[in-house]
Amino acid sequence: MNVVSFFAGAGGLDKGFEEVGFNIVWANEKDKTIWDTYKYNHPNTLLETKSIVDVKLEDIPKIKIDGVIGGPPCQSWSLAGAMRGIDDERGALFYEYLRLLKEIEPKFFVVENVPGIVSSRHIKVFRHIKKMFENCGEIGYNVEFDILNSSEFGVCQERKRVFLVGYRKDLNKKFQFNELEKFKVKKKVTLRECIGDLPEPVPAKDKNKTNGNILEINAHEYAIGGFSSIYMSRNRKKSWDQQSFTIQASGRHAPLHPKSAPMVKIEKDKWIFDKNTYYPYRRLSIRECARIQSFSDNFKFIYNSVMDGYKMVGNAVPVKLAKVVASQVIKDFNEIKNNQNLTDDYTNNKITIFEPYRIII
Repeated sequence: MNVVSFFAGAGGLDKGFEEVGFNIVWANEKDKTIWDTYKYNHPNTLLETKSIVDVKLEDIPKIKIDGVIGGPPCQSWSLAGAMRGIDDERGALFYEYLRLLKEIEPKFFVVENVPGIVSSRHIKVFRHIKKMFENCGEIGYNVEFDILNSSEFGVCQERKRVFLVGYRKDLNKKFQFNELEKFKVKKKVTLRECIGDLPEPVPAKDKNKTNGNILEINAHEYAIGGFSSIYMSRNRKKSWDQQSFTIQASGRHAPLHPKSAPMVKIEKDKWIFDKNTYYPYRRLSIRECARIQSFSDNFKFIYNSVMDGYKMVGNAVPVKLAKVVASQVIKDFNEIKNNQNLTDDYTNNKITIFEPYRIII
C-alpha cells in the first residue's frame, strides 16, 4: 500500500509503517537539519523539503495513494509548554493536514500527537478537529482515537501519545484500539535490557559539535555543558531495572545515565548532584536515547550539532509503537479486501510476532 507522510521528521512513524510492508512513496519535512538523516534511512522515499503550507497536490506523486500518516507539531498542545493549541501557528497546521487529506482522499489516515491535545483545556477544539476529519472529503471517514502508552508495547519509556485513525466511510470499517491488546508485552523493557550492552560514549566536542565519523557507534555521544535550574528541579535519573523518563527533543534535558549516582533532593523542586559520586553525572547519549525510542542500531543519524541529533530522536514516534498501529491497519485492510472482494493486494508477509523486548540489530 502506498503511503505519504506529513511532518516526517527523522521518520520514526514512517519506519514503523515500512517494517510491516507499507511503501512510503513521498514525505514532507521542512527542517533542513533533518534532511540528510531522512534521506539516508529512507532511500526509496521522495522527500519534499518545503513547508506543508506550500505543498500542493501536484507536488505529490501521481499514483494511487492508499494512506496518509503524520504528526503535526505538538509543542502547542503539550502540557509542559504554553498550551496555546490551535491559536499557535504550529497547532494550526492540523488544517494543512486536513487540506491535503481532502484533496488526496486516501483509504485511511493516521495522526499522532501529545496527550495535551485531549486535555480539559483543549478538548472542545480536539472534538471539533475530529469532526472535521470525519467530514473530510466527499465520502468522509470513520475516526477513532485513543491514548497509547509506548511502555506497554515494548518501548523502554513511559511515553503516552494520542492517535487518531480514520478509515474512509465507504469501506465500512473502523479502527478498533482494543485490538492492539494482542501486541502488549507481558514484561516492560528495562534500561539494562535496552542499553546495558552499549560501551561508554564520548562527550561532544566544544560547543556541542559532533565527533562525526570517528565514532565507532553512530551517534553514541552526549551533550556537554551545565544543567539548568529547571533540570535540577526534578530527579533525572532512573536505575537499571526501571524504564527511562520520556525522551524529549532537547539534549539539555536528556535523562541521566543509570550508572550515575542518585540525585539528592534537598527541598521542594530542588535537587543536587552527590559531590562524592563514584561515576560522573552525564546525560544519555543520542544513541542511547534512540534505542529507548526503539530505533534499530542501523538507523543512522546525521548532524553537525548534537542538539539536532537529540531533537530528531526526541520528536520521533517510537518505531515499535508505529509498527503496532501499522500492523493493525494492514490486518484491517486484509479483512476489508476479503469481505468486499477488492482486487487490491494488502497481503503482507513482513508482519512478524512481536518479540517481548527491543528490536536491535
